[in-house]
Amino acid sequence: MNDRTAQDPTAQDPTAPGPIAQDPTGHDPTALGEPPEAPEAPEPPEPPEHPERPEPPPDRPAPEPDRLATGPPKPADRPTDTSPLGRVLARAAVWTAALTALGSLLGLIRDQTIAHLFGAGSDTDAFLVAWTVPEFASTLLIEDAMALVLVPAVSLALARRAEQSGRPLDPVRELVAGTLPRLALVLAAVAGCAALGAPLFVAALAPGLEDPQLAVQCTRLTALTLLSFGITGYFSATLRAHHCYLPPAAVYAVYNLGIIATVLLLHDRWGVVAAAAGVAVGGALMTLVQLPSFLRRLPRRSPAPRLRGRARAPRSLISVGLLAPVVTFALGRQAQVLVERFLGSELPAGAISHLNYAQKIAQLPMVLSLMVCTVTFPVVARAMAEGRREDARRRVERDLSLAALIVLLGSAYVLALAPQIVEVLFQRGAFTASDTAATAAVMRVYALGLLGHSMVGALARPFFSAARPTWYPALAMGTGLAATIALGAFATPHWGIHGIAGANAAGITLAALLLLRGLSRRMIAIEVPAVLGGVGRLLVAAAAAAGAGLLAVPLFGGAALPAAVLGAALVAAVFTAAALLLRAPEVPPLMSAARRAVGRAVTRVERKVRHVR
Repeated sequence: MNDRTAQDPTAQDPTAPGPIAQDPTGHDPTALGEPPEAPEAPEPPEPPEHPERPEPPPDRPAPEPDRLATGPPKPADRPTDTSPLGRVLARAAVWTAALTALGSLLGLIRDQTIAHLFGAGSDTDAFLVAWTVPEFASTLLIEDAMALVLVPAVSLALARRAEQSGRPLDPVRELVAGTLPRLALVLAAVAGCAALGAPLFVAALAPGLEDPQLAVQCTRLTALTLLSFGITGYFSATLRAHHCYLPPAAVYAVYNLGIIATVLLLHDRWGVVAAAAGVAVGGALMTLVQLPSFLRRLPRRSPAPRLRGRARAPRSLISVGLLAPVVTFALGRQAQVLVERFLGSELPAGAISHLNYAQKIAQLPMVLSLMVCTVTFPVVARAMAEGRREDARRRVERDLSLAALIVLLGSAYVLALAPQIVEVLFQRGAFTASDTAATAAVMRVYALGLLGHSMVGALARPFFSAARPTWYPALAMGTGLAATIALGAFATPHWGIHGIAGANAAGITLAALLLLRGLSRRMIAIEVPAVLGGVGRLLVAAAAAAGAGLLAVPLFGGAALPAAVLGAALVAAVFTAAALLLRAPEVPPLMSAARRAVGRAVTRVERKVRHVR
């Protein structure tokens, strides 16, 4: 459901101090995997202790909040962030977006390959039941629970390192030594139990499946991802807390490459089981692609003697009380998929496959929108760890606006051109025109809940940035899940897969509204009216763009590829024009930033041309 190397240039001689030893805060501007650019503004003569937020002198009032965390009241007047960290985050967002798009593209190629070879029938239904394991594991162990627990913990360890620079035992190394070995043992045991219990899992999840034995065989292979995804998530969260973004962003690209290669090599011999084997291979590649960067960012082992209090630091940073609410929230969020698989198993063969393909396409805008929060989450966690709640508030408000802008633009495109998108991507081989029609219809229903899915991911992160996470997100997610179950049970007999998708959209939207209300009252005093007003203007712009796209479809005369390409340009143009007219948040600053970027690019080209002459 949720789909995503460049060589790290920070590698040094192992006898030399690494980047962490050079900067006790863990901030490494060269960690993006590219040579650092010359700063656009002169650096201060003496760098502050914490690069994220320079502290004002005690005899002078605090300056205006930095551009990293500007709030939404007047978007047209918001200046652009030109601080060193702001430029690092901007570059990180660009590289993360590029690699996320690459991973998503490879995910589509993966799905195209599976659809072409196996179609949408009982075999793919069996594989997709087994696919639930990596779907569940990726959300729990890579994107949600592991990141929501570990990024704040590593950020706190980095803050302690900065405060206790003379301490003989490094807090980050202590955290890793106290948690990673235990985590690997637990995950290995869970993966083994999942493989042994595959028959029970299949019977409980999809009791109406035509070929349960094939699903069991596939599940035993995909269960291996419980170990590989867990280690991948640990590495990703640790690297992001150190402001190293490229290797974590590349994991889904190598994952999908592993699946595609395995399917192409083994499908004649193993059938759809080759796809399950590819999932296991891809999971191992996700871990390996991050391992060098992870090892480089661990500080050198201190020569100090072993102390009796060595194991206390990790337990003080990560405990059962901290894990429980995060894991419960992540389980509740991913349980939406379990509900869909369960309800879909009672429908005719191919229903689960149509639901799956519709999700894969419709949720691409959500994945791209959440990359913003993925990049900025370490900044929010660090601000919360250092008590800078105002910075965190402004950052969260801007993240919500950016995420809503991206996901609503994508939703408008899906609503307008769903049949053409599915035809271009999947209609070939065993995937027929009837499969296209069924997938496109349910994809439009899914699109109605994309804003809710994106907001749940964005709103949950601030709750888990505090030292002691609250149970409120888990309760909100549980309420939304209960609504999904109740509505799905009622709607499925009447409307089939469309009822399942509609129940999903309604339940996740309810959870998002509860999280928005709780965040402003319990954690960070965000300006809810301003946020809702901005999202409302973006909704109007998205509706106008979707309407324009729908009206333009007949002009293409049934040609799917021109309609998909030119329709995308039309939807984007109408959305941008409507958003500017409505003064929607983030659009004017983004347009200004784009103009400046184009201007800088033109200037560089002109200089190179003059130099050649």
